[in-house]
Amino acid sequence: MNLNDIRVGIIGGGQLGKMLIQEAKKMDFYVCVLTPSADSPAAKIADEIIVGDLYDEDKISDIVRKCDVTTYEIEHINTDILCSLEEEGHKIYPYPKILKTINNKYVQKEFLRKNNLPTSEFEKISDLNDIASKFGFPFVQKACVGGYDGRGVKVIKSEKDFNSALECDSFAEKYVEFEKEFSVIVSRGINGEVKVFPVVEMMFDENKNICDKIISPGRIERYITEQAQEIAINCIELLNGVGVFAIEMFLTKDKKVLINEIAPRVHNSGHHTIESCITSQFEQHIRAICNLPLGGADLIIPSVMVNILGEEGEYGHPFYKGLEDVMKISGVNVHIYGKKTIKPFRKMGHITVVDNDIEKALGKAMKVNKMLRAISLEGDNHEE
Repeated sequence: MNLNDIRVGIIGGGQLGKMLIQEAKKMDFYVCVLTPSADSPAAKIADEIIVGDLYDEDKISDIVRKCDVTTYEIEHINTDILCSLEEEGHKIYPYPKILKTINNKYVQKEFLRKNNLPTSEFEKISDLNDIASKFGFPFVQKACVGGYDGRGVKVIKSEKDFNSALECDSFAEKYVEFEKEFSVIVSRGINGEVKVFPVVEMMFDENKNICDKIISPGRIERYITEQAQEIAINCIELLNGVGVFAIEMFLTKDKKVLINEIAPRVHNSGHHTIESCITSQFEQHIRAICNLPLGGADLIIPSVMVNILGEEGEYGHPFYKGLEDVMKISGVNVHIYGKKTIKPFRKMGHITVVDNDIEKALGKAMKVNKMLRAISLEGDNHEE
């Protein structure tokens, strides 16, 4: 088959899908997207769109059967039908059974424990008092399914928090006193070829409970980064993963590396690779699922990625206040996702600042954070 005859299917129409399409089109691949909305970021640039729910068996069957290879940019999809389609011989990467393991965070933790991969202590919750007696306060409550971007997570600091605990199937993790949070983007091809990207440091907005900056390379000792990369490679090989995976980790106060969560897809912590690495995570994913040689994952230039989040209380058509002034700063690269509606803390885009000096890049990124505001147009601020 000629490369430009390859038909790639992407389940999900968000910004990750959009950036995957941008890389696929460099190789002239035909891309079809299954998306709930015809005006989603990915739908705007796809060759073909199928509008439908991501749990709809007929719609998922439609896209898989008309494409040579199918992938996904979001975990919250119908894995049962994907497993059935894979059994029919259709190429779906990462494998649906991996998604079934990772989708349930408790099952994911069991996978880590079974394979002796380092992670925090955890236990299924039947009674909060029992958990408190075993783990002490604080401890972390996590929803088994459905959590995303900080949702589905609750820190239980005392018995007073029992009344506001998550009311769903959940488990508890022993609270980790960590020094830093970081992520490793790792890719694996169908033939087992593996490439690992530099370890990045994750900075969180505590008020919004969401990652707002990524520093690459992370300001972490070399032996720690090598250990983290080795763990990430081991993880993707044990999963028999194909494609790009993000392994989010903690560095504890006593210098232990623990896996927090796994994402079986391109990830927010890898956006900087578009400008800062030889091969972006998005191109790498397309290469991997299409059985092409993987590209180099080496760092070209240090960078800091800043998420553009919808401001609190803002709803309606988006307006990016201060964008022109931000673009005057040397090393700034702007990515606006094209989402039609702004909502509080919604990811509307990102900016990657590159500089040969990582501290200068961070300084510029902090400046960008203060200058740029994602708000709704005047007179259009209402909740939908």
